Amino acid sequence: MPTYVVRVWVPDRPGALGAVASRIGAVRGDLVGIDILERGAGRAIDELVVELPEASLLDLMVGEITEVDGVDVEDVRQARALTDPRLDALETAAYLVARQDPADLLEALVGHAVRDFEAEWAAVVDPSASRRLAASGATPPEAWISAFVRGARASNCADGASAASLTDVAWADLTGACLVLVLGRDGRPLRTRERRQLSALARIADNRWAEIVAGLAAKGSAEARAQSVLVHPAATRVAPPPGPRAARASRQSFRAVPDGSLSLP
Repeated sequence: MPTYVVRVWVPDRPGALGAVASRIGAVRGDLVGIDILERGAGRAIDELVVELPEASLLDLMVGEITEVDGVDVEDVRQARALTDPRLDALETAAYLVARQDPADLLEALVGHAVRDFEAEWAAVVDPSASRRLAASGATPPEAWISAFVRGARASNCADGASAASLTDVAWADLTGACLVLVLGRDGRPLRTRERRQLSALARIADNRWAEIVAGLAAKGSAEARAQSVLVHPAATRVAPPPGPRAARASRQSFRAVPDGSLSLP
């Protein structure tokens, strides 16, 4: 059976979604999934996953849905597969926390962001250097992404909204790493729940970044102490663990080098 994702604007009142489901059933469609993306101003934006017995019924179904009072269809697309967005988010989180290298972590972050949000592109940028550290898809030029991040931050918008009201672009800070995740999707606005999900994804990656960098810094210190012992047998005192200030510095110690890789200074 062909499966479609139908994004609809529905009056936020009892029975409205039921009326839509009834119209879907009238054309022999099967409503198999509902995802609430946004609510406010008396309306809700929902994504409905619908199975139809044949593709030729799609236009008829859309016409039936729009007959419901106060309902508008924003977007219709064929589903890639019948998936559970919540399970996808958990699997992405599990994959990110299993990364052992900072560059691998950033590549995994942009790749899974494109997949989970069905986006055209995603990038991680260092705003202090206007440099792109990882990317997936056909990303805009580095200068455009950096200008977007500066404008969005200057507007002090929450949940990744931008000063220019670009509803098809969202961003989220990796605060500890001093990096920004930016994502773009053509023709389908990124709604409130999606922007919050992107922010949560960035926080997971940021925490994992801190763990990886701290581990590498500790390993480097241990190797340095071992070399010191070999050169100076009397130097056997073990240094105390780094304090909070050193830990913060280690999280920010990775930077891009000219070949685009990441390294410790």
